[in-house]
Amino acid sequence: MAKDSSSDPPCQAEACSLQACLNKNTYSPDKCDPQLRKLYECCWDMYKRTDGRGESTACPMPNVVRRWLKSHGEEVE
Repeated sequence: MAKDSSSDPPCQAEACSLQACLNKNTYSPDKCDPQLRKLYECCWDMYKRTDGRGESTACPMPNVVRRWLKSHGEEVE
């Protein structure tokens, strides 16, 4: 799976994909789970690469990303 955590701003493409999905599906988040997962995985990758100091307007704070990934079956440090 391609992650764009090195783009500027990081993860912007994933955020736009999620927004397009939400717009297309009349804000039914359950239909956009794959896009949400890709965004959070991208954000987590960025935070790992920057020791938690990375910033992106597309990403929630690191603790939010970590909690979401853990609650959705991902192994995170």
